[in-house]
Amino acid sequence: MSRQSRSKNIEMELFPFLSILACTIGTLILLIIVITAQNLGGSQEVIIVAAERENEKGQNTKLTPRYIESQQEGIIIYPQREFIPQHQLDKTNPKLNQLLSEIKKNKDNEYLIVAVRPDSIQVFKKLRDLIENEGIQIGYEPLEKGWELKIE
Repeated sequence: MSRQSRSKNIEMELFPFLSILACTIGTLILLIIVITAQNLGGSQEVIIVAAERENEKGQNTKLTPRYIESQQEGIIIYPQREFIPQHQLDKTNPKLNQLLSEIKKNKDNEYLIVAVRPDSIQVFKKLRDLIENEGIQIGYEPLEKGWELKIE
């Protein structure tokens, strides 16, 4: 009796591995889409940082900023969030006059930063003229429409 040598071919199927790999890739793509949609869809928060300036002697001096947000309907004075309508910028508004007089008295240590929305260019121009006529230093920062201004 002779033994027949049989060679057994071992075959490996890769279908289960490929299906698991396809599911993992699909899950990761879905996760990337969800995270991206959350980041793009929500409103962004903006923090404005005050810049340091050099004086005549070349030393850095830090001025304390005061903030105003310019919107289409008017302005908002921070940190109290007091709203002043656009039509009251030409008249004497006590809240705005008080802010400008405080900064004018302390103009060596304070200045104004105006956050400007895209639809508020005309309001910003009125406000800038008013501030510059008082001799107060001014800075401005453009803000996108959906951004939220955060003052600390």
